[in-house]
Amino acid sequence: MKPSTEAEVPARDPAIGGLSGDPAGLLPAQAGGLASWLSEPDELSVTGHRAASRLGQLSWAMFEWARNPYVLLVTIYLFAPYFSKSVVGDPVRGQALWGAIAAAGGLLVGLLAPFLGAIADAGGRRKPWIAFYVVILCGAGLMMWFAMPHANPWQLVFVGALVVLANASFEFSMVFHNSLLPTITPQRSIARLSGLGLALTNAAGVLLLSLMLVCFALPGKVHWSFIPAHPLFGIDNIVAHEDERLAGPASAIWLMLFGIPLFLFTPDRPKGRVKLLDAAVAGVRSVAGTVRSLRRYRNVGAYLLARLFFNDGMTAVLTFGGIYAASTFNWGPIQLILYGIELSVFAVIGGFLGGFLDDRYGSKRAIFISIGGTALAGLASLTMAPDRILWFIPYDVHAAPIWAFKFFNTWPEVIYLAIVNFTAVLITAGYANSRTMLARIAPTEKITEFFGLYQLSGTSTTFLATGFVGWLTAVSHSQRIGLLGETLFLAIGLVLMFFVREERAAAE
Repeated sequence: MKPSTEAEVPARDPAIGGLSGDPAGLLPAQAGGLASWLSEPDELSVTGHRAASRLGQLSWAMFEWARNPYVLLVTIYLFAPYFSKSVVGDPVRGQALWGAIAAAGGLLVGLLAPFLGAIADAGGRRKPWIAFYVVILCGAGLMMWFAMPHANPWQLVFVGALVVLANASFEFSMVFHNSLLPTITPQRSIARLSGLGLALTNAAGVLLLSLMLVCFALPGKVHWSFIPAHPLFGIDNIVAHEDERLAGPASAIWLMLFGIPLFLFTPDRPKGRVKLLDAAVAGVRSVAGTVRSLRRYRNVGAYLLARLFFNDGMTAVLTFGGIYAASTFNWGPIQLILYGIELSVFAVIGGFLGGFLDDRYGSKRAIFISIGGTALAGLASLTMAPDRILWFIPYDVHAAPIWAFKFFNTWPEVIYLAIVNFTAVLITAGYANSRTMLARIAPTEKITEFFGLYQLSGTSTTFLATGFVGWLTAVSHSQRIGLLGETLFLAIGLVLMFFVREERAAAE
């Protein structure tokens, strides 16, 4: 993975876009109308190709809006708890199986991601690969409708295979989608366009969760004037769990609709001249060379090792949070969707907190605060139950509701929500701090190469913590003990951070 070079490009014509108040060049120009959205600017991208039109760049960001709600609906807040509680029928066994499924998908990604990254680096076309994985992701999502309650072993294998395929296709599509970014936008706009994609991700997740709540989960269960009397399309949200089974199909349909602009308006790279097998072999050799170079950059290597552990720990916290909440407090789809909306909103705050901590205390101290806080908050969440607060304070499960709102109306639930909201803020801050830390310590001349290794280490080992939590849950027959595996990975990452210095390495 060689660092890409930034081409010398002419200054952008203000009539085309990129005014001082619009550095990303994505807002409508004051002149030109629709033509200014469709015309390619007189500017080169990071990779030296002609930059895409503003509509092409915006369509790239819109793909994040289209694809990423799958994570919230299926892997965290709705389908995963349904699988654990209802499809498996045993929360402890369900958590163990979901950990095994998540680990299998992560292992598949870890084995193939270097080859796919090499193919993307070879300069060939990206959109056919994206389309291929979108088809698999959408097909698997649609088939999740058939995940029936109290499944037999063969049905569990079928559902598990669907989730593994969907999770892997999601990650693989991300590899090629991300590799499009430097080919369509100039260096000065790449961070803003990437940030726009992340912002659209959060907005889409909150919107789709809200639609699922209003259209399918709440109707028939509450009598509010703005809620339909019955779920739309005849969905059964009482017996057949169709509102929860709809998580996969809803995210698939959302992707099929909003993913179209990418294929229509975002330009692709021309077909590469390098054969796929040759590109994959060369890419793996390049990755191996980069890994070997860490012997000369031991401080960066120590950081990447520490980040491997705490990043896996944070992934596990996100993976199992909904499952644990659903089984502990017997939450149904309404509470889980509200829970997902609330945490998504608080996660946005975490991005700002991460920047504040980094500016105020430096990246290393910020990581200790955000990751250490995540570990402590995670432990605190395990001390909550319907009949206890922080483990030692008893609570009467028959006590009167603390307010008239039908949901989250006991003190254990409210305090638990406060803890996990804090966790959402800290995890988001942790992701931001970990990225900034590498930018502070990697040699400037090799920054792209080390960020490639950073991305690889983040995708190729995600099966470790989820698999360990699943295994620990199975052998201990306890969800709480199993989730201590998250804390272990976070703690190992923090211990390793003591050996990392916050100083930039000099290129050799």
